[in-house]
Order: sequence, then structure tokens, then C-alpha cells
Amino acid sequence: MTKGTVLFDTFYVKILNVKIQNLYLDICFIYNLTKTPDSVKWSVCKSPQIIQYIVDGTHQAEGYCSMKNHIDVHEASAKWDMTERRITMLCRDGKIRGAKKQGKLWYIPKDAPKPFDGRTKEAHKSAKTTKKKEKKAMGKYFGTDGFRGKAGEVLTAEHAFKTGRFLGWYYSKEHPAKIVIGKDTRRSSYMYENALSAGIVSSGGDAYLLHVTTTPCVSYITRTEGFDCGIMISASHNPFYDNGIKLMNAEGEKMEDEVQDLVEQFIDGELDDVTWATGEKIGRTIDFYSGRNRYIGYLTSIAPVSFEKSKIAIDCANGSSWMIGRAVFDALGAKVNVMNDTPDGVNINLNAGSTHIEGLQKYVRDNKVDVGFAFDGDADRCLAVDEYGDVVNGDMIMYICAKHFKNKGMLPSNTVVTTVMSNFGLYKAFDNIGINYEKTKVGDRYVYENMKENDHMIGGEQSGHVIFRKYAHTGDGLVTAIMLMTVLTETHLPLSVLASEVRMYPQVLKNVEVDDKEKTLADPAVQKAVDSTTEYLGNDGRVLLRASGTEPVLRVMSEAQTYKDCEKCVDEIIDAMKASGHLVKVR
Repeated sequence: MTKGTVLFDTFYVKILNVKIQNLYLDICFIYNLTKTPDSVKWSVCKSPQIIQYIVDGTHQAEGYCSMKNHIDVHEASAKWDMTERRITMLCRDGKIRGAKKQGKLWYIPKDAPKPFDGRTKEAHKSAKTTKKKEKKAMGKYFGTDGFRGKAGEVLTAEHAFKTGRFLGWYYSKEHPAKIVIGKDTRRSSYMYENALSAGIVSSGGDAYLLHVTTTPCVSYITRTEGFDCGIMISASHNPFYDNGIKLMNAEGEKMEDEVQDLVEQFIDGELDDVTWATGEKIGRTIDFYSGRNRYIGYLTSIAPVSFEKSKIAIDCANGSSWMIGRAVFDALGAKVNVMNDTPDGVNINLNAGSTHIEGLQKYVRDNKVDVGFAFDGDADRCLAVDEYGDVVNGDMIMYICAKHFKNKGMLPSNTVVTTVMSNFGLYKAFDNIGINYEKTKVGDRYVYENMKENDHMIGGEQSGHVIFRKYAHTGDGLVTAIMLMTVLTETHLPLSVLASEVRMYPQVLKNVEVDDKEKTLADPAVQKAVDSTTEYLGNDGRVLLRASGTEPVLRVMSEAQTYKDCEKCVDEIIDAMKASGHLVKVR
């Protein structure tokens, strides 16, 4: 729907409501001034200075404009306010840019501040591909982090067998497939390990079993040992009765959506050309304990210093790291105290690990330990505890490591990739030391994609999924712990001092069930409430309204200097939803 027309120097801009990267925004469509607004045909602009794409022939546009006083449609949007008769530029850094009226048009003067420009031209050009990836991120079975659900009900042995059978066939077209499998300590993991292996060998592939190991170990072995793909059996931080299957490509990255789509089609009986292997073409199952040892050796090699003067505690969550964690830090010279390292198949994550860190906090305080590290069930995330027993979350870890890397000349892009849920205090701290940052959708998948596309070295989530791309292609809790220990050792500073530079802002998050997510987001009253609260907080906080990917729920979040302000802003937005008739209930 056309919202209005404005004049930007020598270009007209038509304001359209479009969807870009799952966010509905009022976006600029740019065309040359030599054509009048009434007669222009909405087609790709011929100017080599502008790259545009037409989406579905509905006048929806996305692109990159390299003019000196440009409007970048990925980083800024122009909103046409029919009531107040004005245009404001809403940019990613939260600042509002004004516009001046010129006749019947609105004009952005040449001395107006430029929109926040945090991405390279190449990143903008790849946005169309990224958008397609995001639209397909949630399949019928495989979500952003694999196929996960209650063992024996949502995820069955038959699902695992069919997954293995398809992958064994798919990667055996030119040579017998080599597929490596790891698992966590859940009782059901043995069932899936056997089912996957049977499926793989029945299609002519060879299944290499790492047995109990971490997700990042499978990723590392897949990319360094010449495997066609890797499989990790784990439901991460979930309780023992859940389980999951994570697929990785030959680079140890999350499997391409196209391949996972084919797996889903085979599971549902929509593909009938997958053949059975017979005779000497039937594959083998091979014990591959040595792969786990190679991973341990790799971890010890990336630490540039010894940790011999440090006393540490690690909480293994009765999960995948229960053997590897001690082995790594013993080899690096630390005095290691290990807790929750006696898995029995049903106690994984049970009052333990990164989701129940209070036990580690008490242990660190009671035993006067220098630092503690808590991992989750498959050890792809890590949270820390300082010498006083206070939690150091993923945001703080990213700050500490990024600052140290920058000081050593090891942060070439001077940029850290975060998600929209990182704390406002992290960005304030980055601003203070001159480090740039990117924001992605929630999920380490999106963080890694951004890092890879733009060649960034550090990224992650507040939950402890931190990626050091020089060393791993996924979040790796043990790599994170090693990097943080390296900073502590080289700076000779305690963790509490290093973390003190990040002041975490109070946060209030409420999940609101609504009748229609998209209509609620587009409702003028709701948008006005978001704008009003954003203006109220100014540079001292923020509000975030985003949709759940799986439920009819909007997440309303505010960060401010006080909890009172957080509550005020969140409640104002929820009240607008209620007044507009969209509110079902606040969960």
C-alpha cells in the first residue's frame, strides 16, 4: 500500500509497506527524478548506483543505494504519518531523523544525519538470499536447531532410521558416504544412535561413532576428518525425556535447508527413489573414539598460555562434557574441580549446568575458586561465574573477549555479532570502547550466518552460545571457557573486574498471546505505543516488540535504567494491544 511520496535530493521515494527479514516496515522505493511520480512505471532503476529487487511483482522493494546522502532500505525506514503529516526516519540505532516539507513533498536535507550504516555493500546484495534462508528455517520436523521433541513420541526411532537411510543414500552417489555420529548422555540417545547407524549402512554409507561427545566436537571432526556430514544426538539444555537430531554439513555448519527439506520429504514418504544397498555395497559401523581424542588435542592447542596458576570449577550438567572438560583443563595446567560429572541417563541438566547455575555459584563461593564455567547438555554454550559467585553471561563474555582481542589486533572487522535480545548495556559498553556490533534474529544459526557473510570473528547470544569463528563453526562451550581463561591469564585481572565494565540494564519481558501477530504489529495504536515508549527512554533504554516463530505470541521487552521504567513501557504497549482488541492474554 502506498503511504506517500518524498523527495530525497534527486530521487523520488515511494513509501511502501513491505516485509524484509521477517519485519514489517514502511520502506522506501527509489526512482529517478527525471520521471514524474504519476507516470513512472515501477521497475528496476537503471542507475548503476542503485541495486533494487522487485518482490513478487507487488511493488515491494529491497536494495542498497550508494548515493552520498543515501537512504539504505535495510537499515532505515520512512514512515508516513497521515495524522501528524510528517515523516520520521526510524533507524537501527534508535535515533529519529526529521524531514522538511517542500510543497506537497517531504524533503531530507543534505545536512541530515545519515542512517546507521553497519553492513557492507556485499552484505546488502546478499540480503535476498538471507531472507529466503530465514523463511525456510522452520521445517515440518527440522527447526533452527534440528529435529527435537519428546523421545519416543515426537521423535521416534523410525524418524532416526529414515534420516540415516536418506543421508546414507544421498551422500553415497559418488562414493560410499562417511557420516560421523555423536551423542549426549540421555538414555534415549543409544536408541537413536543405533537407528541412525542402521539407516546409514542400509543405504551404503559408513557410520563412524564418536559415542558420548559434544556438539562442537562433532562439528570439528566433520570438517577436519573429511566426513560428508555429521549428526549430533542431543536436545541440548532440555530435560532427559526430550531428545533431538542435529545435522551438519561437511564444513561442520548447520545443514543446508535444501537437504533437510529432502530428509523431511523422505520421512513423509514423498521420495521413492532412495535405494537399499545390497551385497558388498552395504556399509559399516566403525568405532571412532580416536576422533574425540583429536578434538581434545585441538582444544589444548588453541590456548596460547598455561592456566597452571588458576583454580577453576566446571559444571558439566551430567552431559556431553563430563569427560572432555576435565581432560582439557587438566592438560592446560589448571587446578580443576568438576561437578555434575556422573551421568546416569536421566540426570542430564537436572538442577545442573548453565540452566541451573546456582549450584556452581555456591560452589565457587564456598571453595574460593578463581572462576567457574557451566555448560549445557551438549556443551555448545557456556556461562561463567566470577570469584564472588556472580554470573557472567554471554553478553559479558563477548565484551571481555572482544575488547582483549581488539587490544591484541585480533579483531580485524572491529565488530561483534549479537542478537536483538542482547542487553542494552552491552551496546553501551561497546560504544565506550569503539567496537561496532551487528544484530540478528534470535538463534545462533543467524549469528553464524552473519559472521560468515561479513567475516566477523566473535558473535553469540546472552544465553552463552558464543562463537569464535577462528576456532569453531558453532557455539563451543569449551572454546569459550578457554578464550575467557586466556584473557584472565594474560591480563592478570579477576573476572569480576573485567566484567564490571558492562552494566547490565534491568529488563522486563512479557509474552503476550494475540489474535493475529502481523495485524497486531501493524496496528497504528501499537506502533504509536512503541514510538512513544522509545521516545520516553531516549538514549537510556529501549523497547523491543517481536513475534514468536512458533506461537501466536508477541514478546514485549524493555530495558531501562530502572525496573519501574521497564514495567511502564511494557505495560503501555500491552495496553495498546488490549485497547485495539488484539490481546488474548498475557502469559
